Amino acid sequence: MKKAVLRKGKLALAVAIVLLICEIPVELYATTTQERLDQEMHNKDELQGEIDANNQEMNDLKNKEAALRGDLNNLKEQLTEVSEKLEELEAKIALKEEEIDRTMAELEDAKAMEQWQYQCMVERIQYVYEQGEMDYLELLFSVGSFSDFLNYSEYMTAIAEYDRNMLEEYEETRILIEEKEEQLRAERAELDEYVIAAEAEKSKIAGLISQTASRVAENSEFLAQVEADAEALEAEMKQTEANIEALKRQIEEEKRLSEAAANAAWRDISEVTFADGDLALLAAIIYCEAGGEPYAGKLAVGAVVINRLLSSKYPDTVLGVITQKKQFSPVGSGRFEVVLTAGRANEDCYKAAREAMSGVTNVGNCLYFRTPIEGLTGISIGGHIFY
Repeated sequence: MKKAVLRKGKLALAVAIVLLICEIPVELYATTTQERLDQEMHNKDELQGEIDANNQEMNDLKNKEAALRGDLNNLKEQLTEVSEKLEELEAKIALKEEEIDRTMAELEDAKAMEQWQYQCMVERIQYVYEQGEMDYLELLFSVGSFSDFLNYSEYMTAIAEYDRNMLEEYEETRILIEEKEEQLRAERAELDEYVIAAEAEKSKIAGLISQTASRVAENSEFLAQVEADAEALEAEMKQTEANIEALKRQIEEEKRLSEAAANAAWRDISEVTFADGDLALLAAIIYCEAGGEPYAGKLAVGAVVINRLLSSKYPDTVLGVITQKKQFSPVGSGRFEVVLTAGRANEDCYKAAREAMSGVTNVGNCLYFRTPIEGLTGISIGGHIFY
């Protein structure tokens, strides 16, 4: 994505430079088909580098997304485990509360029975003390024999002993129930602590899930943008490859035309009738293509234009030769029109144009020129090879 923005910035800068060139008279060499091919090949290499880098970034993002989704699934499993643990704890708490309620009820019953037993014993003791010895005398006179009296006395003692034993037993039961109640409440408090810890863990995992899900979404957005960039780069690569093939075909066509022109009929300069304005047209294209070249370079550019005019394979007017489609880049860029309209061609350019129009040539029958490249042979003048 950053590289796509950078390329757009480069394109905007290039456009600005072209517009600036249209206003400032600087040296500008002809852009031949071979130069355009070289540029397209360079563009292809750069695009391939961008595609490779983009693919690497896309693979990295895919790996990152896979790892994030793995983390997300693990966190969801952890959340499920914690949620199930919470449900178990809540179920245990419910059972513990029921057990506490039962124990509390048993404790209340034990306390009530203890209180009743105690009250009964107190009432019997109170009765004995209130009645005093008179009750024993009455009992003695009312029973049939002394042995019955003793039996009755032992019975009363047994009742008192039973009361004491039962009171002690209920007291012990009450203490045990209270201890059990205390234990149950401690267990309930421990369960509450577990619940608090589980809730905190659940909240923590839920937060991690949210963060991870956001990272997955963000990564997916980046991945989608990188994939879109990849599609754009692939389309641009296909267009570049198509341009390369087209330029290769054009170069072959230029070679064919050059060979055909060499073997075709040529007019003599004396057979040409120049139109009004041809001198200005030729001087302007010389200025655009060789304004910064020495005079020999200016004359050579003018000679190429005239050579095409003389060849039967090219247009038969200066205007036709200069404006022929895809032949002189300053015409396509609009700079030629600016130079012509503003009359920027200098005296050297006009001088070279006059000599060329008179039939003077320092490049023989050459029909093309460009900046030097490896393997290209021809006549070298200034910064151009003429062939």
